[in-house]
Amino acid sequence: MVQRVRVRYAKRGRLRFVSHRDFARAFERALRRAAVPVAYSAGFSPHPKISYVGAAPTGVASEAEYLEVALTHRVDTGELRAALDACLPDGIDVLECVEAGLGGGGLADRIDASAWRVELPGVTVEECQRAVAAFLSRDVVTVERLTKDGRRPLDARGPVVRITVTEGHATQGHTTQGQAQRESDRDPEWSCAILDVVVRQATPAVRPDDVLAALRAVVDFAPSAPPRAVRLAQGRLDDTGRLADPLAADRVAMFADADDSPRAEGGPGLGAGRVPSVGSTPAG
Repeated sequence: MVQRVRVRYAKRGRLRFVSHRDFARAFERALRRAAVPVAYSAGFSPHPKISYVGAAPTGVASEAEYLEVALTHRVDTGELRAALDACLPDGIDVLECVEAGLGGGGLADRIDASAWRVELPGVTVEECQRAVAAFLSRDVVTVERLTKDGRRPLDARGPVVRITVTEGHATQGHTTQGQAQRESDRDPEWSCAILDVVVRQATPAVRPDDVLAALRAVVDFAPSAPPRAVRLAQGRLDDTGRLADPLAADRVAMFADADDSPRAEGGPGLGAGRVPSVGSTPAG
């Protein structure tokens, strides 16, 4: 292994229904199509060295999914981002690739919480505020989650660091918040209550549907239309309650190295030269 690259990607639109296993297959296929020099494990059944961190549940959109991939040759991270994005289906979008800095710790060590945005069509801000106030007044709110081993109780209150209610515009069926705003101006029914929730990682992880189940448990709270959740960020909570960008330190180190050192020559596949065309194979 010569280089470790950390990737931030998004799951959007219909691709939010892709399971983590199906995404992993699609990503490995994209690595092969883009001729990325991926490092493999040793043994009789080698696997690409890819580490996934805190994947969003199936059916939930996300703007902040992370993984790390080990490479056998150095590559240009900007070219790598473009090549991977071109080889993945629309709706799985590679947003950033950053080289992992030396001595900065693992990527998982930089993530201990998530920020979620949950649209609640058909729910007024006042209804939502009453439910949230009742939820916050409790120390523990136990809900049940259906697992492969049956129903399992969990506390949905403890891991919630912050939850606020605002009025917004449902993006269901729209590609952008601006389109939803214009539709809302024409039809007030597109206005909806929006929950902004920061949840600390726990075992098991508390998801947006668990928080909604907890709101139903404390008051008679039942949205008339399916809610839509999107993860906006992941990171480590700082003293002010904000999430620190998990790639910030790597980004700073990468730019510092670029200023201080000449560009390193790469090996086969992606690297010092241009990105190979989709479907090409690395030399050697």
